[in-house]
Amino acid sequence: MSSVARNATKQNIFKEMKDIDLTSREVSHQCGVTMNDSVEARAIAEFMGQDPTVTVTYNPATIRIDGEGKLIFKMDEITEFLGREMTAETFEVNTSTHYGRMVRIDDDTVILFGDMNEVMEYI
Repeated sequence: MSSVARNATKQNIFKEMKDIDLTSREVSHQCGVTMNDSVEARAIAEFMGQDPTVTVTYNPATIRIDGEGKLIFKMDEITEFLGREMTAETFEVNTSTHYGRMVRIDDDTVILFGDMNEVMEYI
């Protein structure tokens, strides 16, 4: 990806330190994954980026996918978009790290929850 294309799609969800109120007790309900840049990660990012509530950030070696509340990764939909099978296991291997609570609902669905209260029905 060219630096022009990367800069055109790159959105920063993080505040600068000068804009952070360290006395605030506000709870974030954001969640997301960071993936090593690969064919699979680009397909997942492009697919998830179709949702206007999802922010995709392309870095030189990684791709971040961030959302508010929860992110739902449906392997059958990603498989169709990618053109070859994507399993929950392959998804987890491609995920370098995540924040929020990751729950594998079934063989087809992985959900990241930003609101810890919402995840309680699954644990």
